[in-house]
Amino acid sequence: MLLLKQSDSSFNNVYPANEDDARDPPVVPPHLQRTLLNYPTSMNASNLPLPENVILNHLYIENREAPRSVVALGFTHRFRSKYVTVVLYKPVPRRGSTST
Repeated sequence: MLLLKQSDSSFNNVYPANEDDARDPPVVPPHLQRTLLNYPTSMNASNLPLPENVILNHLYIENREAPRSVVALGFTHRFRSKYVTVVLYKPVPRRGSTST
């Protein structure tokens, strides 16, 4: 059996610097923002565009600016020529609330 000797420095990871924490997260590509959750609820289902391939099989959160009491999560799946979108509505706990 052949044992390879490695130096201790090969197992040391460099800790991220403080400036790494201060940076903003990367911008989401625009085609990933065209999910069914971002269309107005007043649109008729027959007028909705077909989902793009890049948004299939990903979990998305509703893009809302104002604070809401409910958050919506969506997942779109394709089976042959049909598209199925599952939406989960989850209550958002209020700040200072102690209920579970």
